[in-house]
Amino acid sequence: MAAGGRRSGLLFIILALVLIVILAVVAFFMRNQFFPSQQAQNLATPIPSQTLVKIVVLAQPVTRGAVLSESELQTISYPQSEMVDGLFFTDITKVVGKRAKFDLQQGMPLTPSMITDSQTGSEISFQIPKGMVALSIPITRLTSVSYGLQPGDHVNILGALTMVDLDTNFQTILPNNTSQVLAPGSAASSSGGSSTGPTTLSLGFGGSSGPQGRAEIDPTFNQPVYVVPSESKQRPRLVSQTIIQDAVVLYVGTFPLDANGQPATAPSPTPVPSSNGAQSTPAAPAAPPDVISLIVTPQDAVTLNYLMLAGQNGGSQINLVLRSPGDNLKVQTEPVTLQFVMDQYNIPLPSKLPYGIEPAVGTISSGTPTPK
Repeated sequence: MAAGGRRSGLLFIILALVLIVILAVVAFFMRNQFFPSQQAQNLATPIPSQTLVKIVVLAQPVTRGAVLSESELQTISYPQSEMVDGLFFTDITKVVGKRAKFDLQQGMPLTPSMITDSQTGSEISFQIPKGMVALSIPITRLTSVSYGLQPGDHVNILGALTMVDLDTNFQTILPNNTSQVLAPGSAASSSGGSSTGPTTLSLGFGGSSGPQGRAEIDPTFNQPVYVVPSESKQRPRLVSQTIIQDAVVLYVGTFPLDANGQPATAPSPTPVPSSNGAQSTPAAPAAPPDVISLIVTPQDAVTLNYLMLAGQNGGSQINLVLRSPGDNLKVQTEPVTLQFVMDQYNIPLPSKLPYGIEPAVGTISSGTPTPK
């Protein structure tokens, strides 16, 4: 009985192993049905076909103001379902000959807002932002940071004015000149007798005429005296202030002209030595620039125009100060006068002393005085 039981258990184990092997084989051959792969699912899902259209893109980078040629353009396929009517160009011939309004990168699809007609305006005008204007002002070595300014620099503009008092009615510099006035009366005849001619009012100019003064009481003699100015004109009063902040330099000097006589965006290239090693005669040094073109607001342009007109006779001066790159902070400054300098920097008024420097110092020179 014991031996029969052992044989029955061994047979059961063998049957179980055979069943497991059969199930494993069935599962291996039917794995795609029980566990379908992602690839099979993708192949089973149909992909709808898309209608493609050709749009115009840049085949190479283009700088602002450059004229587009056919060699710089190409077309690529674009889904028609995502096309917006009038957004992209589909015909290269409609783009050739246009100018780029901005610096454009390679592969960028072209839109009507990126280009303009080649016959409209100059290349320089494309560098002026909308709402701004460009204006040229005269410069010297001292007013332009020693000619260190370059296109794209940001500058502040300082203005200085000299002011005098005027007669409100005459609009002339005070003090006024005086003249001799003779009271009206009978004109004496040449024979010494009285004449019955018309009465006259006589005005005398020159000679006794002089600047208008004022009456004062002499403190020593307690007598009235008439004081007149020791100088024929007033000494102008000077004031300086920041006029414009964060203006942009468009160009320094006179814009170069291209072969057609039109302003060019860059100067002509400098000639290089010949390939045989011969050195060409060096060109004469270029004259320093005497003008600079700035990008400012329309109101600032009007202000600069006023200061330039006032400065033609020495009544004002404009100085440019260079700003750090990326610094667009606007700082409120105080107008500077002689009183401000004395108070702000604690400069005392020199006392009148019983001694002094010999020889007398009348003016201050910026250079070292030459000994006599």
